Amino acid sequence: MARTDFQELLEAGVHFGHMKRKWNPKMAPYIFMEKNGIHIIDLHKTTLKLEEAANVMKQLAYSGRKILFVATKKQAKDIVAEQAKAVNMPYVTERWPGGMLTNFPTIRKAVRKMNTIDKMMRDGTFETMAKRERLQVTRQRAKLEKNLGSIADLNHLPAALFIIDVQKEINAVREANRLNIPVIAMVDTCCDPTPIDYVIPSNDDAAKSIALVVTLLCQAIGEGLQESKGEKEKTVTVAKDTSADSGNEGKRLRSRKNVKKEANGDEKKAAVKEHEEKAQQEPQKEPSQEE
Repeated sequence: MARTDFQELLEAGVHFGHMKRKWNPKMAPYIFMEKNGIHIIDLHKTTLKLEEAANVMKQLAYSGRKILFVATKKQAKDIVAEQAKAVNMPYVTERWPGGMLTNFPTIRKAVRKMNTIDKMMRDGTFETMAKRERLQVTRQRAKLEKNLGSIADLNHLPAALFIIDVQKEINAVREANRLNIPVIAMVDTCCDPTPIDYVIPSNDDAAKSIALVVTLLCQAIGEGLQESKGEKEKTVTVAKDTSADSGNEGKRLRSRKNVKKEANGDEKKAAVKEHEEKAQQEPQKEPSQEE
C-alpha cells in the first residue's frame, strides 16, 4: 500500500489546526503544540491513524462492501467526487438527505423513481406527455440526480462512512452511530472525536490536506479491490483446472473399462475356440447294435 511520510503531510498543511480559543479539549491527545494562537496537530499520530484507517478501508473493499464518502463543504466536493468515482464508491457532496441511513427504504424509493423516469424517456412514454408535465418531470429528475445520483448503486446500507468535517456533517455521524455503522473521519482541533470510530487528526479545511488524505485512502481501497479481483480470478482458474483434471480422469477410467471389456471378450472367444477344437479331436462313438 502506498504510504505517505511526515514530509508530505507537512507540505500539505495537514498539521494546521484551528485557533486556540475554538479548540475542543477532547482533541488534546492529538495536539503537538500551540504557535501564534493556533494549535499544531501531531503528525506522527496522524500518520499512525491514517494507516489504521487505510487498512480498515482496504479490508472492507476487499470483502466487496461499500464505503460512503460524505463531504458537502465547498473545498472538498470535487476532490471527494473524483476520487470516490475512481474506486466506484458512493458519495454525498450535496445536502445530506435527512434519514438517509435511518430511513434507507424511503431513499431507495426516490432512487427507483429516478430510474422509472429514465425508463419513460427511453421507451417513448415521456414524449406522449403534455409539455407542462414533461417540464415538471424533467425538473424532478434533475433534483433527484443532484441529491441522489451518486448513491444510485447503493442497494444496501454502507459498511462504513468516511466524513470530512464532522461538525458540518453531524447528522450523518448521528445516523451512523445509531445504526452502529463505523465512522472514519478527518477530525480538526475544533471537533469532538468521541463519536468517531477511526479518527484521523488533520486539517479539514485546506484543499491540499483534504486531497492528500482522500487520495491515500482511495489508493488503499483500490488495492483492496485489485486483490479481491485477483483472488477471484485465481479461484476461477483453479476451478477450471480441477474440472479439466476430473474430465481427464473420467476419460482414463472409461478407457480402462473399455480395455477390460475387450480383454474379457477375447478370453471368452479363446475359451470357445479351444472347446470347439477339443470336440473335433475326440473320436465319435458309434452307436451300439442291439442283438
